Amino acid sequence: MAVTPFDSRLLAPLFADPGIAALFSDAAEVEAMIAVERALARVEGRLGVIPVDAAAEIDRKLDGATVDAASLAAGTRSAGVPLPALVKELRAIVGGEAAGFVHWGATSQDIVDTALVARLGTALGLLEARLDRLIEILAGLAERHRATVMAARTRTQIAVPTTFGLRAAGWLVPLLRHRERLAEARPRILMIQFGGAGGTASAIGGDGLAVMEGLAAELGLTAPPMPWHTQRDGLMELAGWLASLAASLGKIGTDVALLARSEVAEVRPGSGGGSSTMPQKANPVSAEMLVALARLTAGHLGTFAQGAIHAEERDGAAWSVEWATLPAMVVAAGGGLVHAAELLETLVVDEAAMRARAGGATLAEAASFALSAHMSREAAQALVKKAAASDADLVTALAGLSDAPIDWTAFADPAKHLGVADLFLDRVLAGARKR
Repeated sequence: MAVTPFDSRLLAPLFADPGIAALFSDAAEVEAMIAVERALARVEGRLGVIPVDAAAEIDRKLDGATVDAASLAAGTRSAGVPLPALVKELRAIVGGEAAGFVHWGATSQDIVDTALVARLGTALGLLEARLDRLIEILAGLAERHRATVMAARTRTQIAVPTTFGLRAAGWLVPLLRHRERLAEARPRILMIQFGGAGGTASAIGGDGLAVMEGLAAELGLTAPPMPWHTQRDGLMELAGWLASLAASLGKIGTDVALLARSEVAEVRPGSGGGSSTMPQKANPVSAEMLVALARLTAGHLGTFAQGAIHAEERDGAAWSVEWATLPAMVVAAGGGLVHAAELLETLVVDEAAMRARAGGATLAEAASFALSAHMSREAAQALVKKAAASDADLVTALAGLSDAPIDWTAFADPAKHLGVADLFLDRVLAGARKR
């Protein structure tokens, strides 16, 4: 088994979103760091920080340049970061006098963190697209099943009537908020990092701010008030968002798995997994993975939060913890969104099975309130409790135990006890349509 399932050829198709995982490969990281070095040279050339000819030479020579990550391994082991070894390779590629201007005035963290943020921008775009698709699927599911009556369950017990449409709306609403949070957080997450050795950009004198702002514009990132070497709140906000999203997806997975149990069978995953020995099984694989990825991400969040505590102007230990956790959280989010879309798009809903469990005991609360119009609240609850303990259907038992003028036949329809479920659903769907 691989060290992480995200890097395993065997397990990655189960855990990861390949499109997002590719952004965190060694090759992608090296490519991103080279892109930042090229952008830095272009900006510094325009500002006159380095000779224009040298900037052009660096940009030209590094265009399409590749460096094998394996060749940087020894240098990374020695320096604790791949940049020194990479810069040495890049200077060799550029050659001549221009080579000395590669990485001018920058520090390793400037390039590594900016390359990370640039890739995070691409990853967030992919996550947003997948989230939009899932929201669309859930909105459709909620609308189609607004009249599909089912039993609500609280603390694993039958509670009151609800609709499967409202259950789906309950899955949808947090995703709408996640989408809003992501839009708000983007500028705080996607910030350029440039400050030189100690965050003062002293190596390039008075041009430090201009270089930082120019590099931000060049790469389509936000320019912060100052370098954020040890200010990890933006990445912490992202990690929290990823964990919260994963938890919301895990809720969907939990509910579907419970509803798909053999003894409940109110839904059936359209693409369930088979058993190696039991032909009748259709295991809810996607639902299970949503729960697994949520738990994994929650654990990574705790570790990442410890890594977000950086000391002074540079902290190699904390920085390393981020490398071990954040990419996995991003890739897990992508995998979760893919699983959720596949699960809900193919979900088979057994409306008859849902309806069959939506009467009887689910009407206990409604019955106690109906009877309270004709007797004390305490007496009504005692009567309903007695009826529930009998062998007969609850409503049938109440009809025999009570002489209250209630049309028990009409009362037995669970669809008459849905409160304002339709109004709640309309509010949710209106929110989903706003964008």
